[in-house]
Amino acid sequence: MTATPSSTDLVFRQALRDMLVLLGVLTVVGVLVGYLVDGLPGVWGALIGVGVALLFSGTTVISVQRTTHSAPATMMAVILGAWLIKIVVVIALLVALKPLDFYNPQVLAVVMLAGVIGSAVLDARAVSRGRVGYFEPAAGPTPPQGPSGGAVPGPDQARS
Repeated sequence: MTATPSSTDLVFRQALRDMLVLLGVLTVVGVLVGYLVDGLPGVWGALIGVGVALLFSGTTVISVQRTTHSAPATMMAVILGAWLIKIVVVIALLVALKPLDFYNPQVLAVVMLAGVIGSAVLDARAVSRGRVGYFEPAAGPTPPQGPSGGAVPGPDQARS
């Protein structure tokens, strides 16, 4: 038996799907423009830029999606930890790439920024359009019913 995905799961699935579509389009456009700008180094710059954007945006969406039903402190710890790790990885990657000349750094920067900013915009759109309630009612016993089918008032509610 499969569980029905919650509204928050649907929002994060939409954000992940939108991000992957954006990065797919950005890969095609970036490779084409990179090739026209600088040949093979432009292509490599575009591919590395898309990879960095995928690392940045993908880890954020996945870490939030995986911890959405956890305690707020756990969720924030995972998000902060993932952010710190990806910052260190991206800095190390860029430092390692700096002396190399097989890619175009300007194409890499433009594609990377377009991917990261575009993904952030799509994430915000998915969250703002998502129908997520403030709370999800727990599945439990139904309240007692009166003779007319309505709920019986509790001790702190006045009877009419």
